[in-house]
Amino acid sequence: MDVTRERAWETLTRYTKSEALRRHALAVEACVGFYAREQGADEELWRAVALLHDFDYEMHPTLDRHPQDGAPILREEGWPAEVVEAVLSHAEHLNLPRDTPLKRTLFACDELAGFVHACGLVRPDGIETLEPKSVKKKLKQPSFAAGVHRDEVYAGAELLGLELDDHIRNVVSALRPIAPELGLRSG
Repeated sequence: MDVTRERAWETLTRYTKSEALRRHALAVEACVGFYAREQGADEELWRAVALLHDFDYEMHPTLDRHPQDGAPILREEGWPAEVVEAVLSHAEHLNLPRDTPLKRTLFACDELAGFVHACGLVRPDGIETLEPKSVKKKLKQPSFAAGVHRDEVYAGAELLGLELDDHIRNVVSALRPIAPELGLRSG
């Protein structure tokens, strides 16, 4: 089976009807794709994994089911083990090794992409002028985007061997070109 972004989008949209979840998938895809290009990795593979990482969340919205109950669906559809394992690895509660650059990058981008998106939703210009300082200030406000696991944001940057400011800068840069698709104002 060919691992393509288009095929991943097909799978995602078959199981995910929520616009918010689709936007999250697009945000994580943009960030993971940014790092794939930067590292000279297989961008198509990385983007497909990013799109699929939460494909089963509407069906399995609890940690006792997501993403582990989605894995058999991916296998049945013919997704290779590399894709399924990467999807499973993003879930902190499964304690799986993040032993590839793709697994580390997916984990590092998941929570931060969601958080940066939330930051953009409350700013007059979206993420156009968003700086790491503002993101870090919001990270210290537990009531803002309360569903985002702050410890995973910090752990993700560390896993990539980056300063948090640099990781935030990269995520913001990756999201700017797709700001309209994410429902963010620009300019």
